[in-house]
Amino acid sequence: MEITITGLTPGFAGEVSGIGITQPLTHAQAGAIEAGMDRYAVLVYRDQRFTDEQQKEFSRNFGALEQARASNITAPADRRLDLEMADVSNLGADHRPLARDDRRRLFNLGNQLWHSDSSFRAIPAKYSLLSGRIVVDDGGNTEFADMRAAYDALDARTKAEVEDLVCEHSLIYSRGTLGFTELTDDDRRMFAPVRQRLVRTHPVTGRKSLYLSSHIGSIAGWPVPEARAFIRDLTEHATQPRFVYVHRWRQFDLVMWDNRTTMHRVRRFDETRVRDMRRTTVAGESMTVEQLAA
Repeated sequence: MEITITGLTPGFAGEVSGIGITQPLTHAQAGAIEAGMDRYAVLVYRDQRFTDEQQKEFSRNFGALEQARASNITAPADRRLDLEMADVSNLGADHRPLARDDRRRLFNLGNQLWHSDSSFRAIPAKYSLLSGRIVVDDGGNTEFADMRAAYDALDARTKAEVEDLVCEHSLIYSRGTLGFTELTDDDRRMFAPVRQRLVRTHPVTGRKSLYLSSHIGSIAGWPVPEARAFIRDLTEHATQPRFVYVHRWRQFDLVMWDNRTTMHRVRRFDETRVRDMRRTTVAGESMTVEQLAA
């Protein structure tokens, strides 16, 4: 059966059919999915009843997996999942919802801010693949914003202004936005800021996109208040409804997105209920500041 992708509104997300991705992919199938990602940036697969190993195996078709260290404050002894799986649920190691005042829960509230996964790493992520093992009926939607369309809609003066800008990204900045400042010295060393360019060019399509995230705390050479005000304005522009796809989760959905060309955020939900979401992340291949120099 041939893989088909049906466009969703707005046009940068697509629903995939004609493939059972819990089974090994052929080279042609993996190529068709990668081409779909280049076209859409967000792909939705329904009723994919993954094990963790199957999800990792599917994800490896598109590159090496990123290790889920240096991205949270969960102690190794408290992990539910191995280091090739990012645990973006609301659960502790006992598989129960975290207490309202749990430090890990408060840190994870940063996922409700617009961001790009791993922009706080020197080599940021390529794809993220999120599996909805247990979803909630009310709230918990994931919203995606198309950074290519947002770039295209900028006026010529702003395009010229942002073209060569370089920003500093860190989890310290995004969590500080929410008032979460209770970081240890080890946390601060682990979350040391990295530099990313503000405009990226897709390596296959050649399209430019804004590389925005709540992890941005400064722009190189700018006063910090001016930089943060400018990034706020760009984010407001880039997350207008016309640029946003809202994914309303069904159990066993898999959603795959390109972090180079989108931002996303999760919406609030009743965190006394179990929401088990497991993410694999395909690592990027180079630093964006090296791309700028090239």
